[in-house]
Amino acid sequence: MKKLIFGLLLLFLCGGLWAQSPSLIPTPESLEMFSGSFVLSSSTRINFQGNEAKENVAFLNKFLKQTCGFVLKSGSGKNSIRLISDSSFPKEGYRLTVNEDEIVLRGGEAGLFYAVNTLQQLIPNTGELKIPCLKIEDKPRFAYRGLMLDVGRYFFSVEYLKKFIDQMAHYKLNVFHWHLTEDGGWRIEIKKYPELTRKGAWRSSTQYTNEGALQDRVPHGGFYTQEEVKELVKYAAERHVEIIPEIEMPGHASAALAVFPELSCKGESLAVPLAWGVKNDIFCAGNEAVFAFLEDVLSEIIPLFPSEYIHIGGDEAPKKHWETCPKCQARIQTENLKDEHELQSYFIQRIERFVNSKGKRIIGWDEILEGGLAPNATVMSWRGEDGGIAAANMHHDVIMTPNTYLYFDYYQSDDCQNEPINIGGFLPLEKVYGYEPYTSKITKEQQKYIKGVQGNIWMEYIHSEAMVDYMTYPRALALAEIGWSQAEKKDYLDFQKRLVVRLTAMDREGVLFRIPEPLGWDKLKIENGMAVVDLVSPVEGAKIYYTTDGSNPAIKGNLYAGTLRLPLKLEGLDIKCIVTLPSGRSSGIYTLRSEK
Repeated sequence: MKKLIFGLLLLFLCGGLWAQSPSLIPTPESLEMFSGSFVLSSSTRINFQGNEAKENVAFLNKFLKQTCGFVLKSGSGKNSIRLISDSSFPKEGYRLTVNEDEIVLRGGEAGLFYAVNTLQQLIPNTGELKIPCLKIEDKPRFAYRGLMLDVGRYFFSVEYLKKFIDQMAHYKLNVFHWHLTEDGGWRIEIKKYPELTRKGAWRSSTQYTNEGALQDRVPHGGFYTQEEVKELVKYAAERHVEIIPEIEMPGHASAALAVFPELSCKGESLAVPLAWGVKNDIFCAGNEAVFAFLEDVLSEIIPLFPSEYIHIGGDEAPKKHWETCPKCQARIQTENLKDEHELQSYFIQRIERFVNSKGKRIIGWDEILEGGLAPNATVMSWRGEDGGIAAANMHHDVIMTPNTYLYFDYYQSDDCQNEPINIGGFLPLEKVYGYEPYTSKITKEQQKYIKGVQGNIWMEYIHSEAMVDYMTYPRALALAEIGWSQAEKKDYLDFQKRLVVRLTAMDREGVLFRIPEPLGWDKLKIENGMAVVDLVSPVEGAKIYYTTDGSNPAIKGNLYAGTLRLPLKLEGLDIKCIVTLPSGRSSGIYTLRSEK
């Protein structure tokens, strides 16, 4: 049966039939196809109703200018596009109808923006700009659909973050979790404490391998001014992406403690660490100056971000120094706490009261459950799903972000020699796509506390924009479908088919995604004493080059032009291939071996 399904997939991909079904990611809630098509051209006219519609006309014209070389002038009648802002729709819901004479986009505040992005995906990458007649009714499954970038460990420019947010918004991801402080760097300007960025945002070297803590000896650093933060928050909001800042506490605080060692338990002089790992030096929970400092910091952070949430970290905070610190032990006695875990709960709850007093809510990693959960906290479940399950049982909101499915710093292939160095783990695209946030371990009633999902990109070994792209995409597109599309609509084979077209668009836009293995690469068949390999390019317009003698296909590769039928060998088969995109960029070398 699986062979039949795959064969049908190949038929759709290789034949002309697939083009009749639009390659949309994420897949919409409802899609009806009709005969005929709308022909888009420079003579097409556009009109709108409502302020949100006017803003989205500008987004659409910007896209058309970049991809088609023209913009649409105002007008109505035959061969026109109409945008209608309609508050009767859910905030993120929309309807998109295409007939031969007119395209109509109607939706709520964010929904109309998403309708425009869906229309952009309907416009062909090449050839005549024919858009199939159809009707789409759409809205998201989850309210929270996020991606996190750890700029604390490695700094990235505002311009790159804008490009990152553009891709998020296009695929209907709506939360950018900005991990701003870490052991390895403090990345946001605090006017009351200028030394935080003058000293805490810089280090003399960076660990670049996960074996032996080898150093690159290249100074690294950077931070965002408050004006840059405001600029990025505004930019994201225009694209209906909410930015949630994270200020880590009580652990992962080495950069701050390098500036203010008196806020640690020992008070010893520290430097911004050059090597990764969990550090024993954390904020002293018995020191009132720590809470005064953090409240000062949060008092400057909170006005910069209109988001409902402030993320306060709470993860990986070793209690070693608390156990011997006179101030921390005195706090435990004074507050009638049982142990250091309850001391962390005291710390988090005290910070929560302050954040709540400013009209915000806190999110913390699932360690904030230990010792007692703060009353209004939302839990981000990263160590698998157990933290999220426990929080849902306690009627607390949950964001599911398990490392087993949604940590995009994990390897994308089990052939690690073919992948850039990273932190470890193995998380291929198919496994990401298969994640279901409504675990069977919670009841139907508890599902309402699962507010959404998030993918995380940690930067221990991701030190360039190209590497961020490579590790994020196409896995973030699978995340987009988890967060937006109804569970019954998900189908991995169909997702692969749609991905072929979407990656072509990303290649054109200069996104340096990991080029997937050819479709069919894992489907070696034996027929009549021959090995049979049927391949389909994973990106529209890309070429596959292969060898069958184990040699390097980038040097000696044959152009794949159809089914390979290879005689079986006693020593087995060793087939290698690369995929070369229309832009000229090539994949790693993929190897298919069979036993004797």
